[in-house]
Amino acid sequence: MEFSLEDPDTTASHNLYIFLRNDNTYPYSNLFLIAEMTFPDGSTQRDTLEYEMADAQGRWLGEGLGSVRENKLGYKRDVVFPSSGVYTFTVSHAMRKNGSVDGVQALPGVLDVGLQVEPNQ
Repeated sequence: MEFSLEDPDTTASHNLYIFLRNDNTYPYSNLFLIAEMTFPDGSTQRDTLEYEMADAQGRWLGEGLGSVRENKLGYKRDVVFPSSGVYTFTVSHAMRKNGSVDGVQALPGVLDVGLQVEPNQ
């Protein structure tokens, strides 16, 4: 997934969140993501992130009713964008089956992925 942010406020700090909606067909209790932020000058920052999606008893975390849950996953805190221009964010998963070196192609049960840039209060 790719998201763009054009000319963000360069005078304040921001928190970045990844939103993920999943249903009960998601086959894992955790989620590994690779998130990359590309700056207007072409430089990049890459992060490997891990999130718990279910508790130890297998109950889904996040908000929602029924089989669909929405999770607000912390990505970066106190980000100050150094310059105006277009920032590009790429989010991909890094999941694989136990005992396998190869990653899985698609994640069943993941319905939507989004990015939120929230100014600090």
